[in-house]
Amino acid sequence: MIAAAVEDRRFSFFICCVATFGTVAFSFLSPQIIRYTVDSVIGDAPLDAPAFVARFADALGGTAALRQNLWICALLTLAAAFLSGILNGVRRYTSIEVGETAAWRLRNTLYGHIQKLSYDWHVSCQTGDIIQRCTSDVDNIRNFIQNQLSELMRTFCVLTVALFLMFSMDVFMSLVSLVLIPVIVVFSFVFFRHVSRQFTKADAAEGMMQACAQENYTGVRVVRAFGRESYEMERFSQRTKTYADLWIRIGKLLGLFWGGGDFISGLQLAIIVAAGVYRSVQGELSPGTFLAFYSYCNWMIWPVRQLGQILSDLSKTLVSAGRVRDILATEPETDPASAVQPGITGEIRFENVTFAYGSGEPVLKNISFDIRPGKTLAILGSTGSGKSTLVHLISRLYDVPEGSGRVTVDGVDIRRYERRHLRRAVGLCLQEPFLFSKTIRENIAAGKPGMSIEEVRSAAAAAQVDGTIMEFAEGYETVVGERGVTLSGGQKQRVAIARMLASAPNVVIFDDSLSAVDTETDAKIRASIRKWVKDAAVIIISHRISSLMQADEILVLQDGAIEELGSHAELLALNGAYRRIFDLQTGNREDF
Repeated sequence: MIAAAVEDRRFSFFICCVATFGTVAFSFLSPQIIRYTVDSVIGDAPLDAPAFVARFADALGGTAALRQNLWICALLTLAAAFLSGILNGVRRYTSIEVGETAAWRLRNTLYGHIQKLSYDWHVSCQTGDIIQRCTSDVDNIRNFIQNQLSELMRTFCVLTVALFLMFSMDVFMSLVSLVLIPVIVVFSFVFFRHVSRQFTKADAAEGMMQACAQENYTGVRVVRAFGRESYEMERFSQRTKTYADLWIRIGKLLGLFWGGGDFISGLQLAIIVAAGVYRSVQGELSPGTFLAFYSYCNWMIWPVRQLGQILSDLSKTLVSAGRVRDILATEPETDPASAVQPGITGEIRFENVTFAYGSGEPVLKNISFDIRPGKTLAILGSTGSGKSTLVHLISRLYDVPEGSGRVTVDGVDIRRYERRHLRRAVGLCLQEPFLFSKTIRENIAAGKPGMSIEEVRSAAAAAQVDGTIMEFAEGYETVVGERGVTLSGGQKQRVAIARMLASAPNVVIFDDSLSAVDTETDAKIRASIRKWVKDAAVIIISHRISSLMQADEILVLQDGAIEELGSHAELLALNGAYRRIFDLQTGNREDF
C-alpha cells in the first residue's frame, strides 16, 4: 500500500533517496577530516588516505602547508557540515512532498471507493469508525512516509557507510563497536511485537470513542428529550478511559524501551572508550582514528536505537494500513458489462420476489404486483412487514438474489440496469430525510445542480414549503444546521420532497415521508405532486389511511406477504385487514 501511495511522486522519492545518501556521506566526511588533521597535520603520522585525498592535500600544499593553515581543515569540516545540512533539508522537503501527496491520493481513493460500496455495507459499519479510517489511519500512513521512511533509508545508509569506514580503519575496534548492537536489535524487535498489539487495541478503542461521540451529536434531540445527558457522558467517559488506559500502557512500553535503550547505548560507548583509550596508550590506535571511531559508533548507535522508534511507528502504520485495506478490499457495487441505460418510463413489476437480509428469515415472501406509469400504488402494513425493503429493491439498494424472483422496470430485469442510471430515474424520499448543512436552495438543487431560483421555488411550491421558506429572514439562502436540525420535522420532510421533485424522476417513492405534516398539508402535497410528476409511477408508503385511499391500488403487507391488493372500495368490500384499519382510524368502529 505504501509503495502504491508514493507512485505519483517517484522522482521526488528518488531525490529523497539520493539526498539521504548524500547527507550521510557528508556527515561521515567530517570525522575523516578531523582524523587526518589530528594524525597527519597536527601530528606527524604519514597521510594514510585514499589516492584522491592525497592528491587533494598535495594540491593544497601538502601537510606542511596545512599545518601552517589549520583554518583550511576547519573550513573543509564546515563545508562538509554545510553540504550535509543542505542535503538534509532536501531530504526533509521531498519526504514531506511524497507523504502529503500519498495521503491526498489515498484519501481520494478511499473516499471514492466508499462511495461505490453497497448500502448494506454502510448500514453494517459505524460512521465514527469509517471517519477514523479516512482521517487518523491515513494520517498514520502519511506520518510514516514523511518521517520514518526516509529515516529508515538513512539508518540503512548510516550502518552501511559506518561499518565500511570502521572496518577499513581497524577491524578489532569495529568488532568491539558491534558487541552490543545485536542486543539493541533484538530488544527493538521484541518491543515491536508487544507495542504493535497495543496499537491495534488503541486504534479500535479510538474508533469506538469517535462512534460514540458521533452518535451522540447526531442524536442530540433524543438525548435532550429523554434526559440522557448523564448516561451519555458516562458512556463516553468509559470509552475515553479505555482509550487513555491503552495509551498509558503504550507510554510505559515506550518508556521502558527508551530507558533500556539509553542504558545499552551508554554501555556500548563506554566499552568503545575503554578499548580505544587502552589501544591508544599501547600505541595500537592513533588519536585521530580513535576520535573517528567514537564519532562513527555514536552515530551508528543512534540509528540502531531509532530502529525501535521506526518499528514502533511501522507497527502503528501497519495497523492503520490494514484497517484502510479492509475497506479497499471490500467489493464495490458493480454493473454487468451488458448493463443498459434505456429511457425509463416507470412501469414496475414484481414477479414472485422473495428476499432476506443475509442468512436470516425472509422479509418479503413471494411478492407479485405491478404499477404502470401515471398510476399511484399505496402500501400499508404494520412495522416490520417489509414495506421499506420492498421500495429499496426498486432503487437497487439491495438486489434480489438469483432464483428468488425478479423486479422489472419497463420489462427489463432491474439487475441489468446500470445502478447510477436507475437511481437517477427513481426518486426516493424517506421518513427521516437527510439535509446537508448548506442553504435551503442548495439542498433542493442537490439532485439537479445548476437549477435557477425559479425552478427551485417551483419545486418547493409543489411540496407546499415555498411560503414557509419565504418567511425566513434569509429566504432560500437560509443555512440549515447539520442534518437540517434547525428545521422542524415537517419542514425537513417538505424540503426533502422538493429536492426529490426537482430531480424530475420517472418513479416517485414516498416512504412514510408525509408523517410529520398535518392531514390538510398532506392532501395538498399529494394533489400537487400528481400534477408535478404527471406520468411518473408513484408509490406511497404510509400508516395514514387518508394518505392512501386516493391511490389507484392499495397493497396491504403482513409479515412480508401480500394480504390484500386492490382499490380503496375493493378493499373495503373485502372486509379484511384494510377495513379494520380504516374503521379504527375513521372511528367507524370501537376497539376494546
